[in-house]
Amino acid sequence: MSQRPIILGIVGDSAAGKTTLTRGIAQVLGEENVTIICTDDYHKYDRTERAQIGITALHPDCNHLDIMQQHLSLLRSGQPILKPNYSHKSGTFEAPTYIKPNRFVIIEGLLGYSTRVARDCYDVKVYLAPPEDLRAQWKVKRDTQKRGYTEDQVLEELRKREPDSAEYIRPQRAWSDMVVSFCPPTTSPNINGHLDVKLVLRPTIPHPELTRVVGDDAPTRSAIRLGLDRDMGKPVDVLEIDGHATKDQVIHLERFICDELPALSNVCNPTGDTELGKVAGTTGEMIQSHPLAMTQLLIVYHMIKATKAL
Repeated sequence: MSQRPIILGIVGDSAAGKTTLTRGIAQVLGEENVTIICTDDYHKYDRTERAQIGITALHPDCNHLDIMQQHLSLLRSGQPILKPNYSHKSGTFEAPTYIKPNRFVIIEGLLGYSTRVARDCYDVKVYLAPPEDLRAQWKVKRDTQKRGYTEDQVLEELRKREPDSAEYIRPQRAWSDMVVSFCPPTTSPNINGHLDVKLVLRPTIPHPELTRVVGDDAPTRSAIRLGLDRDMGKPVDVLEIDGHATKDQVIHLERFICDELPALSNVCNPTGDTELGKVAGTTGEMIQSHPLAMTQLLIVYHMIKATKAL
């Protein structure tokens, strides 16, 4: 490699939407350019052993964090790793995989920011923080449909995990550059089924000067707002995009971000017709969420900008 890869971290609790966001970003960047690593693969015990010991997968002692951070350091320097593999479907370990990093590496999982060595390996750090009741709905749906659990089993697992979630997962929010919170609409009916998004933008990385396009007097204020707030006691910018936002309302924001970084020209489309924000609907059809699209675009903006900084 002519230069080291750019590493994005996406951390959040179980079923917070990490994999969905990761896959969307990889599609935007080109899957051939992206290596995806899930830190769940660094579990120390399989599902049966965890039940016998009485430990959850969220606890640091249940994970080989030393190996995880060693592998992150190797990937950052452009070197390959022999990555372990944990199967969520069977709850057991499979043969390891030889991984060579591509231009971009996305690390998604539960404990990605749990050590200082690991945190120092990321160029961009994102934390997903949906409301807990929404996350519980997502977890029940995913684990019953894809992992063979009953609804009662999933709810009981959530109850058991809550102490570790509070102690080890949610505090990692403090180390992120962006906090992403998708949530149901609170000020208007959820007509099209899309969620609102609240993006906490910390000053740890230089964000686009969004006040120039979504200020207090912007005509799109009914759907897009930028304000000042505090998160975990520190001042932050907060960008809110409502689920009912239209293409006409978000296209100015999209064009502004793309104009800020010409290297994004292959991501943005002058007509606003892009692959950003496309997800499968409840009946399998592809729908486009503008809040998700803008979230993806801001994250990709920072990843591309990090390549320029090298």
